[in-house]
Amino acid sequence: MVTRVLVAKPGLDGHDRGAKIVARTLRDAGFEVIYTGIRQRIEDIVSIALQEDVALVGLSILSGAHVALTARTVEALRAADAGDIAVVVGGTIPQGDVQKLLDAGAAAVFPTGTGLDTLVSEVRALTERVSG
Repeated sequence: MVTRVLVAKPGLDGHDRGAKIVARTLRDAGFEVIYTGIRQRIEDIVSIALQEDVALVGLSILSGAHVALTARTVEALRAADAGDIAVVVGGTIPQGDVQKLLDAGAAAVFPTGTGLDTLVSEVRALTERVSG
């Protein structure tokens, strides 16, 4: 069975080139990828994650609101009884915020410059744990 993942752009970010590269890379690595497009509300991301029965939600955030948006996404998934869906976050993330994101419930953090091979292997490991 193919593992399904959701790549989402929460908030007001208007730039999605990186998210599209990540989505394509994951697809090429064998994942089924659902991409939300830009400017998504947390409630909509969670709804799509539930409808599509994904194992992982990847948030791409460039706005600087990564800690708040990640925490809200994790909380909304838990409130929907879907806390088993892993949440990862990537984008323009200062090194000092990595631990804050992990504390907010992110399963992994991928700051700008993370290699795509690293991203694929970590996403694969996370989704194997969730679906295994």
